[in-house]
This record gives sequence, C-alpha cells and structure tokens, in this order.
Amino acid sequence: MERTRVFSGVKPTGHLTLGNYLGAMRRWAEVDQHRSEALFCVVDLHALTVDHDPARVRRLSRQAATLLLAAGLDPELCTLFVQSHVDEHARLSYLLECVAADGEMRRMIQYKEKAAREQRRGGSVRLSLLTYPVLMAADILAYGTDEVPVGDDQTQHVELTRDLAVRFNQRYGHTFVVPKATPPKVAARVMNLQDPLSKMGKSDDSGPGIVYLLDEPEVVEKKVMRAVTDSGRGVVYDPQERPGLANLLEILAACQGGNPEALGGVYESYGALKKDTAEAVVELLRPVQARHRELCADPAYVEGVLRRGAEKARLMARPRVDAAYRAIGLLPA
Repeated sequence: MERTRVFSGVKPTGHLTLGNYLGAMRRWAEVDQHRSEALFCVVDLHALTVDHDPARVRRLSRQAATLLLAAGLDPELCTLFVQSHVDEHARLSYLLECVAADGEMRRMIQYKEKAAREQRRGGSVRLSLLTYPVLMAADILAYGTDEVPVGDDQTQHVELTRDLAVRFNQRYGHTFVVPKATPPKVAARVMNLQDPLSKMGKSDDSGPGIVYLLDEPEVVEKKVMRAVTDSGRGVVYDPQERPGLANLLEILAACQGGNPEALGGVYESYGALKKDTAEAVVELLRPVQARHRELCADPAYVEGVLRRGAEKARLMARPRVDAAYRAIGLLPA
C-alpha cells in the first residue's frame, strides 16, 4: 500500500513565528513525516513577489531551513529542500498559468490584501504577486501530493490547486493527483497579540504582537504579558466577541495539548492566564532554540541536507512535469 504524500512549505519573507510553529511546523515534525511520504520546502521564489533585499532573502531562507530541522524534521524521514533548487517548480508553473484564468487570480483574498498594502505604500504591484498562487499549485502538483497541511489562511490556494488539477486532467488527460488541505485542529491561525483580528504574520511590521521562534525568553514573556485582551468580565472562550482572550486561550491550549474552551473556566484573571501562557510558550520554544544553536554551529550539515533533499525532490517531480509538458502539446526535448 502506497503511503500518503504530503507537501508543505514556508516562505522566507520574515523570521518564523509562534504561529508558523503551532499552525504547521510542529505537526509536520510530530505527525506528518512519520505517517506519510512528506516533502517540506523553503519556498524562496514566493519571497520575490514583493520588494525585497536579496541578501535578506538568502539569509532568511537558510534560517528557515535550519529552524525546520530544529523543530524536529528528520531528513531520514522526510525530504527538506529549497524551492529554487528544483527547476520543475518554475517549469510547471508556466503550464498552469496557461490553464488558470485571470479572474481566478484576482479573487484570491491574499492578493487583494497584499496588493492594497503595496499600493498604500506607494509601490507598484508585481505581476508575480497576482500569479504566485499558480506557482504554489505547481509546488504541490509536481509531486503527486495527496494532502497539504496548511493553516486556514491558505485553504483558498489549495482549492485553486484542486481546480487547476481537475481542469488540466479534463483538457489534456489525467496527469495530476487532486490534493486536499488538512488544517490542524487547534491553533490553525494564531493571531497577532496586539491585533487579535490579524494573523501573526512573519512579514508583519508590528513586532510587539509577534512571538518569533528565536525570541529570548524575557522577550516572549514581555510580549505575552502585554497582549491585548477584551473588555468584559471573566475568562471565557468567545472568538467572536472576545478575540484577544480567545487567542491567548488557543495558544495555551496548543502548547499544552488542551482545549481552549475548557481552559477558559480555569482562570479567574487575565494576569494569571497571561503568565501561564508566557511560561508555556517559553518552554515550548526552549528545545527548538537549543537545537537551532547546534545546527548554526554546523552549517555544512544543513547545506548537505538541502542538497540531498533537492536531488531527491528533483527525481520525484521531473517525470510528472515532463508528462505535463507532453500532455499539453509540447515537443519532447
């Protein structure tokens, strides 16, 4: 019986956060790499869709790969690589652009949000920002992926991937597996501690509301203790009416493996909840940070993992991408 194939990735547009870890990375390490044939990727091409510093993208790409290993990804169990090291991603992306429609791209929520942000800053909106969901689809479809473990903010992109796979198969013959999104049950979307209506995003500028994976313990404690809560009496789990409080309860529940609704009845004060949440986050991150320091002292090991991962990924992706080229009508080389 063939194992389920899983693909997911992180974008090196900022330092990885508690949201990245609780929403994705921990599950990849504890569950996905053990139960499936898993591929995890630093999707560096996606970092080029907005204005960027080339040296920073390289630095953050290396840091992201190192943190994925520190979080528990085992190159003996999974394939870890950098997107730009495998040409099949870009090759397949163009074919899928020839299947996608302009209207589909412009309906993507993240495109609308990021384009508006760029315009407010006075910058121009790059074409790649519009088309990057197609590149994301290529990332997934190149490997015959069955499942894509993502936070709920990415499920729209997985739905687009499914649509493109079905459309390509119908027009040109069965080529792609149609994948499905598998979001985690708790803390699928950790919110900003200062703005609980916004995701804790790594490319956000509001640092005080974001816990980074490499934050020192005292910094973590300060950020959590200063988290925005909501007016109202008692500690109750109500994401709609009291999102700040709900965010803290979800973070604590995710750290401890508990239930945020049940935890709401345990606390009599915001201060006690914040203190316990801060301590739980510090303890959660402690082994990740320790392993990260070890890996930074051995950069050759990380480079070797990425090189071998890219070689393995290339061998997995090339036959399917070559088949897509033939199916769509291109002469073989």
